[in-house]
Amino acid sequence: MIFRNFKLIFTDRIEEGSLQVKDGKIVSFTPDFNSGDDIVEGHGRYLSPGFIDIHIHGAGNKDTMEGTFEALETISRTIVRHGTTTFLPTTMTLDLKDIRHAVETAKDAVGKVTGASIAGVHLEGPFISSGAIGAQNPAYVRKPEMEAFLEMVGEHQDFIKNITMAPEVEGALAFIPHLRRHNINVSIGHTKATYAEALAGIKAGCNHSTHLFNAMTPFTHREPGVVGAIFDTDITTETISDGIHVSYPSLRVAYKQKTADKVLLVTDAMMACGMPDGDYTLGGQKVISKDGAARLESGALAGSILTMDKAVKNVFNNTDLPLQDVVKMASWNGAKFIGIEKTTGKLAMDYDADLVILSSDLLVEQVFVKGQPKL
Repeated sequence: MIFRNFKLIFTDRIEEGSLQVKDGKIVSFTPDFNSGDDIVEGHGRYLSPGFIDIHIHGAGNKDTMEGTFEALETISRTIVRHGTTTFLPTTMTLDLKDIRHAVETAKDAVGKVTGASIAGVHLEGPFISSGAIGAQNPAYVRKPEMEAFLEMVGEHQDFIKNITMAPEVEGALAFIPHLRRHNINVSIGHTKATYAEALAGIKAGCNHSTHLFNAMTPFTHREPGVVGAIFDTDITTETISDGIHVSYPSLRVAYKQKTADKVLLVTDAMMACGMPDGDYTLGGQKVISKDGAARLESGALAGSILTMDKAVKNVFNNTDLPLQDVVKMASWNGAKFIGIEKTTGKLAMDYDADLVILSSDLLVEQVFVKGQPKL
């Protein structure tokens, strides 16, 4: 298949060009148009690498914690329509046996789901602070310890790509180095840490932070908090860029401070994503989806109904970042974070043909996963 005369979105530029795909890989940027391959005409449209969502709980009225292939297949097929070609099913702070079942089900679903590909799991909790619980269930918060971790993941440590933890809780600083030795990203989140406690976590190995600004201590002029520690170090971070979780002025400040190289766009979507307004659940708690936001009955935000294409469009329309930087935040940075940057996440020779055709106003028109059309 040949994609002819598109605006190709590379990690550092956008330029007019064409590319050829064979056996699920990008094989040429100077294709032979007389080769007999099917040709997709650009007509001024963009060709982007597929988006990578490292933090998503659910979509299409299904949740990762259901622990079924049907749930993961529905999530996969729902989000691929919005340009996501790779994702990390994300667990909640619940019973350890339920988390383990969700992990095992996700591992079994690799290569079987027919929409976006599963590249691992993100554990959001249970090693978090009950003082920054967000929409997590406080009844299942645990202290970080090896026994609990192994009960959660079993023989699948290598499948865990990220774990959200509060660095100030008892046992965290001793446990973080073990996770990093196993190439598991450790993300500061759902935390009441001070600036000093956050720095101690970073020194121990925390290399990322979960949904910047949300469920963490804020930046103030005398106590910089977790936000200050994120800004003051080179760890990566992620933003839920729906204009609800964080205001656009605050996002602009964050992007200028961290730069597009250190930020990942995520959705933190839950089962109401792609669904009409109504009542849903997250972590066993009732969630009301209304007016673009998902909230507990208390009014606390409970994940989001954001999609990755909408996140890209929101950031592009509300910052001065060039489109290639915004797309990098939605694709290449995620690939690097979960260790698949040698095969996917950008337009390059011999890379997976995970591709999104975007209209001039950034609407998803077609999606390909390893060269196979999904729309």
